[in-house]
Amino acid sequence: MNTKLIRADGRRWDEARSVHITPGFQPYAEGSAMIQMGDTAVLCAASVEEQVPRWMQGRGTGWVTAEYDMLPRATSTRRSRDRDSGRTASRSQEIQRLIGRSLRAATDLEALGERAVYLDCDVLQADGGTRTAAITGAFVALSLALESLVAAQRLDRVPLVCSVAAISVGLAGDSLLLDLDYSEDSTADADFNIVMTDTGSVVEIQGTAEGAAYPRERVGEALALAARGMEPLFTAQRAALQ
Repeated sequence: MNTKLIRADGRRWDEARSVHITPGFQPYAEGSAMIQMGDTAVLCAASVEEQVPRWMQGRGTGWVTAEYDMLPRATSTRRSRDRDSGRTASRSQEIQRLIGRSLRAATDLEALGERAVYLDCDVLQADGGTRTAAITGAFVALSLALESLVAAQRLDRVPLVCSVAAISVGLAGDSLLLDLDYSEDSTADADFNIVMTDTGSVVEIQGTAEGAAYPRERVGEALALAARGMEPLFTAQRAALQ
């Protein structure tokens, strides 16, 4: 591995982009956060409903789910809105399911009771890592929404069991790169999206070869690099929630 590699934006191979989370960005939502990772910006809003979807009613447990979309000019060229095709794009479906799974892993659904939290994640500007930024920012929005339920005496405690965040790792030739921007993501030989808790447990690993298969030992190396890149994300979450 080339440990002396310097990337186009001046970062080291093992250096993540700067991250900033602004809590309460949408005052009407029960919880919200704007997350910026480099030039990627995602607005996350949490809405609480005092009922669960019909298929969950009567189970005595809550539900956390997500929707993900990208504004037409979040990228260098305009993309059509999903509504123009009459259905949610398959990529958006896959990402919003990932966000939902990640947030449910952090939530004590029984303690939440029969209510649902909906996380809307809208990409305002995309420069790689939109799904990982959405997960990291959505956790803050979810936390704030649950805190508002406690403040309103609708919950006895915040029903969270851990924090969750996510980051990407790419494989370019023999080099691993932490937190890919778009130029790196679009040319990587393989890329991983890794979701972890603040206790070091893994929620999900998505790893895809874009061409030739990669040696399996690179998965462990990618996971170790991602773990190193998580702490600044958890630090940013804690600062936003203070």
